[in-house]
Order: sequence, then C-alpha cells, then structure tokens
Amino acid sequence: MGIHLMMEILIIVASFSIAIQAWLIVPYVLSNRRLYIGALFLALGLIEMIHTLSYKGMPFFIENSSPYSATWFYIIGRLTLPIGLLIIYILKPKKVRPAQRRITYGFAFLYAAIWMILVFNTNNLLPPLFIDGVGPTLLKKSLQFLSLLLQITLIVYLWKNRNSSLIEKTMIIIGSIFMILGDVMFTSYFKVNDIRNFIGHVLQLVSYHYFLKALYYSSVEEPFKLLIETKAKLESSKESLHYTAFHDELTGLPNSRLLNELLTTELQKKDTKTAILMIKIDRLKVIYESLGTTFTDTIIQEVSHRLRKSLPTEIFISRISGGEFTIILQEVKEQEEIVKVCNQIHQVMKEQFQIQHFQLKVNLNIGVTIYPDHGQSIEELLKHAQIAMRKARKEVKRYVFYKPKMEQHLEERLLLEHDLHNALENGELFLEYQPQVDVSTGRIDFVEALLRWKHPKKGMISPATFIPIAEETGLIVPIGEWVLETACRQTKKWHDEGISTLGVAVNLSIRQFLQHNLVEIVKDTLEKTHLSPDYLELEITESMTMDKHYTIETLHNLKQLGVKIAIDDFGTGYSSLSYLKDFPIDCLKIDRAFVKNIHSNDRDALLISMIISLAKHLKLKIVAEGVEEIDQFEFLAELDCDYIQGYLCGKPLSPDELLFKLEASQQQNYSYI
Repeated sequence: MGIHLMMEILIIVASFSIAIQAWLIVPYVLSNRRLYIGALFLALGLIEMIHTLSYKGMPFFIENSSPYSATWFYIIGRLTLPIGLLIIYILKPKKVRPAQRRITYGFAFLYAAIWMILVFNTNNLLPPLFIDGVGPTLLKKSLQFLSLLLQITLIVYLWKNRNSSLIEKTMIIIGSIFMILGDVMFTSYFKVNDIRNFIGHVLQLVSYHYFLKALYYSSVEEPFKLLIETKAKLESSKESLHYTAFHDELTGLPNSRLLNELLTTELQKKDTKTAILMIKIDRLKVIYESLGTTFTDTIIQEVSHRLRKSLPTEIFISRISGGEFTIILQEVKEQEEIVKVCNQIHQVMKEQFQIQHFQLKVNLNIGVTIYPDHGQSIEELLKHAQIAMRKARKEVKRYVFYKPKMEQHLEERLLLEHDLHNALENGELFLEYQPQVDVSTGRIDFVEALLRWKHPKKGMISPATFIPIAEETGLIVPIGEWVLETACRQTKKWHDEGISTLGVAVNLSIRQFLQHNLVEIVKDTLEKTHLSPDYLELEITESMTMDKHYTIETLHNLKQLGVKIAIDDFGTGYSSLSYLKDFPIDCLKIDRAFVKNIHSNDRDALLISMIISLAKHLKLKIVAEGVEEIDQFEFLAELDCDYIQGYLCGKPLSPDELLFKLEASQQQNYSYI
C-alpha cells in the first residue's frame, strides 16, 4: 500500500510539474501546443489525485473510498491522456496570448469537476470496472484496450507528422510506448496489491517522465540551444561582416576602409616616414572594352596574387577600386628602399598573363608619396600618389615620386577636360587631311582625316594631349561620330568639285569599335552624306582585335556595307598573323616607328621588308606612315610599297588647301612627288 501510494504521489507530482512548467513558459513561447499540454496534465494531475484519494484504505474524501471510484478515475486518466495529446498535435500550431492561460487552465479544473460529479453521484451512474476477488471487468479491459489503441494511433500520427521537432516526437512516442506497456499490466492484474499493478504504475511514471522531458525539450532546451546557435551564428556573422567590410571581395585584399585605418595610425607617428605606393594596371580599360569583365577580373586577381606573393607579409597591400592597388611601406629610412620595392613589383610583372587562349603583357604604373614630405593628411597623400601614378605611365621605369609641379599639370589637364566637353558644340574642332600618295604614280588616291582642336584661349592643342582625355571620358564617341560624318561629307563635296576618285580614311577609337550599333552608324552616315562606301576606309588598331569573335563579326558586317578596312600602326600592338587570314582586311599601315629607323636599324628595315612581302602575298594594300626623307621613300619604292604618308609628300592640310594641291597635281599628270 505504501509503495503504491508513493508511486501515485510521484505520478501526481510529475503531472503538476508539466502543468506548472507550461504555465511558466507560455508567456515566452506563446505556443498553443505548450499551453494545451500544460492544461491537459493539470487535468490529469487532478484526476490522478482524486484517484489516489478515493483508493481503498485512504481517508474519507467526499465519500468512503471504493474500487468503483478509484478505478473510474484511473480509466478517465488513461483515456484523457492519449485523446488529449492526439487532439493537441492535430491542431495547427499558432501563437496565443499569455492571458489565455487562465481560461485554458480553468477548463482543466472544470473537466476534472465534471468527472467528479459523474463518479461521486450517489446513484452510481457509471457501471463498475473492478470487482474484488474477480478483477477487472470486461468494460475496464475494453476501455484499457481502447486507451492502448489510442496510444498506438498517437504514435503513428506523430511518426508521420513533420510539423513537430524530431526529439519532441521521439520523447512523446517513447512515453506512449511505456504507457501502452503500463496498460498491458493494468489489464492483467487481479488484486490491487498485485505486482502487475505496481509495475503498471512504474511504467506510467516512466511515461510521464518522457512527457515531461518532451515538454522541457521543446519549451526550454530547444529554444536555449537555438539561442546558443543563434548567438554563435551572430558572432560568426559579425566576424564575416567585419571581414567583408574591410576586405575586397574579388581579391581578398584589405580595402580602402582598412587602408584609412592604417594610415590614420601611421600619420600619428611624428618621427618616422611612411611611403604610399599607388599602383594602377595600365590599359585595363582597353582590355575590359576588348575582352570583357571576366578577363579584367582575372587580371586583377592575378596581379593581386603576384603582389602578395612577391612582397614580404608585413607589407600592407590593399585594393582601392578597379585596377588600383595601394602599398604602405612603414618606417622608411631611405628612398632606395622604395625604389627596391618598385623594381621588385615590375620584375614579377614581366612574365605574361595566360588568360584562356590569350597571352597578355601587363604593366603597372606606380606613383609614390612620402609622409610627411608630400602631405599631412590621408586625402592629400592619396591625391598626390594618384597624380604621380598618372605621370608614371609616360616614364620608362613606370614609377614616379610626387613633385609639387605635377599637381599644376593635373589642374591644367582637368581644365582641358572641362573645355573639351564644349569644344564640339562651340565649333572648336576641325579636320585636316593628310595625303596618301601612290608610290608608283605619285597620285593621291586617299587622304587620312586627322582631328584638330583650336582652343579659344590656348590656341592649337596637340592631338596627343586631348585625344587621350576624350578616350578616358567617353567623349571620343560623339566626337568620333562627328569626325566620320564630317570626313564623309567633305569627301562627297570634293567629288562634286571634280576630284571624283578621292577616298578618305577615318580612324575608329576602341570605344567606337565596341559600340553595338557601329555598323548602323556607318550605314546612316553614308546615306546621310550620299558618299559611296567604296571611298571610305575605316582604320582600326591591333588592340581592338583581341576579341576575335566580335571583331570578325563586326568587320564582316562593315564589309557588307562596301567600306574598306585598314589596320593602323601594324606591328606595334597585339600582333597575330592569324587575324590577317581570318579578318576581312584591305590595307596594312606600317607604323612610323619602323620607317623612322630604316637606315639606323637593320632589324626595322628587315621587318618592313617582311611586312610588305606578306601583304603582297595576301593581296593587301600597304601604306607606310611617317615618311619624311627621300631615302626612306626610295627604300620603300624598291620594296614595292603601295602608298606613303608623311611630311615628304604633304603635311595635314585644310580642305581648301588640299583641293588646291589636288587640282595642281591633276594639271601635272597627278605627279605629287
């Protein structure tokens, strides 16, 4: 009796523990499932308590204890648990308000009270479930088997249900299995103090233990684990965000934020010098416009890899933007240390970059400033380093230390850039035309249109000065379209004035060539100016031909219009004999650098001979640029060069001056030399 009572008390304590735990956690979890489980076990605890108090041998409670009331409260509890759990887990999970606890727990008290009224009714409304000396009745066994069936149904449902936590479901299923085993014991005992009855209570207590663990896990342990995991993820995310915020995504190098932090620290040191090396990949924009983002990104990554690999780990390297990098040399004592690093950087860049089927030579321009000699603030030092970096492009050694006069040059360049935006609208741009003379006849069959700029205050501006500005700013596109239309219109005018066989050559910038509507622009220009396409020759440079597929397609489309295609500055760019075969080219123009050294450099003379021979075999027209001396002309004539262009046969002329020369040459049987 004592052991049985102890087991009952433990079951009651377990039930109320689950109810109390649910009551406490609902304001934080706000789960209807947790609330209903708490109310269910409150009702079970009350029923188990009444069952214990009404057990035979217990003190007076409402009426004398009897097997009738004790057994009924036991059966009520056995049926309430599986039915309640099944309903709770079938209901859709949703949030509840904390105030709903009182109402829900009130229903638990009401539920227990209703059964008390039914069981303790003096008329014994319910049939007996246990008879002393006989054991459980058929009804009790049937109800217990029903409880067992409900427990099995609960197990199956939970196993298939995906809306609950796996551990929570496992705990409930294990508890249900122990409850089923307890039911088996309870259906087979004959006396209240039978060992099977005792084992049934032990199994019931164990099942309640697992129900309590399920509620504890889902309401306390699982949220706590999630909290720990969330905290760990948050810490990891903070580290990741910190890394992302201070490092470049493409190269993994520190970015400008980390650079500014380091320089802020360095500039606080009064007794040491700090060198800032601003580095830029030369002609990266040309590569981008020719080959696209994938190629430029690969080059940037490879440059960063070579820089990091070649320099000591204590040297700070960062990527600012695009193809720009910054290196910080701390505690510099002598300028030779900086020069050594610059030479080391250029040394690792000598090896060509292999990107897909291209081999590219990449140069870096380096501008150097030293704190405190060249500035006191971060902005000032970086600005001066950029100024020196732009200057380095024109230097053979490709690194330059900042000097104050460089800033004045930059200001002048910025003013020119500003004025260039208005030059086209203000009519400051104009064209001159340089003759291309047939070596065998002396006739002028073609002229090259050359862009000129007469500044209203500064006078004539060299094309070598303003054309790079136009290319960098993108102004070269509208200016190039204007050049094309003006040259075509002027050529048509010459035709109308009697020079009907004259053609014109127009240079295309790389930005123009890469325009998706280039063919339409050329076609519209020819239609607008009424110039026959036979008299227009478009000159492109070798650097535009790196994207072979695009070049072939564009050139073939241009050829379909009837225009001619020339390769300008042949031999100085990304030379490849294969494109002479694949591209629909009409003309090769030998760069003036080769012509200039014909007599002083045997190799240049040999190269010119080879180029002319190759062009003859491919049936291409040859134009030699930069011919200024008679012996250069004689050498080219011996090699059977087709045309020459240069000051020997005529400097660039205005349309009226050229017309006068053309008319004069016609009167002299087209001899111009």
